[in-house]
Amino acid sequence: MNKSELVKAISEKSGSTIKDTEKFLDSFVETITEAMQKGDDVTLVGFGTFSVAERAERIGRNFKTGKNIQIPASKSVKFKAR
Repeated sequence: MNKSELVKAISEKSGSTIKDTEKFLDSFVETITEAMQKGDDVTLVGFGTFSVAERAERIGRNFKTGKNIQIPASKSVKFKAR
């Protein structure tokens, strides 16, 4: 399911317009993004938890050359369904 299909499904179930539903979904995603950028977890009871996972620096391999490369530490989004 892509974003437009999700918007349409929510719109039909809620009885709101597609435009209002899309505005709601955009603000929902923006709010979760802002919270996660601050390092906060977002828990939706009965649905799941969005959290920030930190990946340590590690060594990888360039498959074209066969040489080892250093992959820097990074942060990524994790979702755990309930």
